[in-house]
Amino acid sequence: MVGRARLEDVARLAGVSTATASRVLSGRGPASPASRSRVARAARELGYVPDAAARTLAGSGGTRVAVAVGGWTADVLDDPYAARVLTAAAGVAAAREVGVSLHWVPLHDPAALARLAGQRGVDGIVLVNPTRAALAVLPRSARGRVAAIGVGARGVPAFDVDNGTGAARVVEHLVAAGRRRVAMVTGPAWLPCTDRAVDAYRRVVGEAGLPVRAVPGDFTAARGGAAAEEVLARWPDTDAVFALGDLTALGALGALGRAGVDVPGDVAVAGFDDIAFAALSRPALTTTTNPVETIAAGATTAVLDRRAAEPLTLHPSELVLRDSA
Repeated sequence: MVGRARLEDVARLAGVSTATASRVLSGRGPASPASRSRVARAARELGYVPDAAARTLAGSGGTRVAVAVGGWTADVLDDPYAARVLTAAAGVAAAREVGVSLHWVPLHDPAALARLAGQRGVDGIVLVNPTRAALAVLPRSARGRVAAIGVGARGVPAFDVDNGTGAARVVEHLVAAGRRRVAMVTGPAWLPCTDRAVDAYRRVVGEAGLPVRAVPGDFTAARGGAAAEEVLARWPDTDAVFALGDLTALGALGALGRAGVDVPGDVAVAGFDDIAFAALSRPALTTTTNPVETIAAGATTAVLDRRAAEPLTLHPSELVLRDSA
């Protein structure tokens, strides 16, 4: 075959999963005798050589990449966003014969991130929902072993969606469609990467001479419903709601429907992320994309490669027009 054989190639030829092939070739974990025989034969036929980064990890005592998610409670680990990051990170790590684990970083205990970095077997961390407080207490020894999805710090590169440009395009679309009283449901105040989107919303409505109407959100559907009710109570003439998060937007859609508000006739609704359910709602949700898998893969690769990365790598967001706005 052309090019260097990968772990996935060995697994495919042996007729086993990538995880099974990794266990056989690393000598760690269970596998049946038949699987071991097929994997060994496939590796010989392909001339497979373990990845250099994986060998480095093994030699340094690190056996896994930790996906650490910041939040007030451990419920944040159940968020679909965290699942998407974990899956993408696992795909990259498996090809390097490295495991992945999932951890909660409590907001009330930012030092938990530093303790995680010091755990035996943790050779790198992909930090989701990073806060400046958690990044500030990272020991110098962890620099170069941590990549963030959101905001970074000195020695901690950040990877994220360009939510500023994405949010601006959504609000510009609403304004161009004739909406003049656009409310925004923001992300959590403690999450600094959401500031880019809030600033973009304020800029677009300000340049159009329109009022700023912002209420706090937390990326959940429950808060989206409550936020929509709050918007209607405070500003009954609102004609559009932009939620920073599709789950929040879907919650707002539900609340508006229960209140007898026609969407998009009376109030347009738009979200952010383009999750699978966005196309299935009634009406289908206008939103903008968030390439979570690409972002997570980039962060995981940076950790595994120990390579110098740009302080902030932003991935583009594309507007997706549907029936709700």
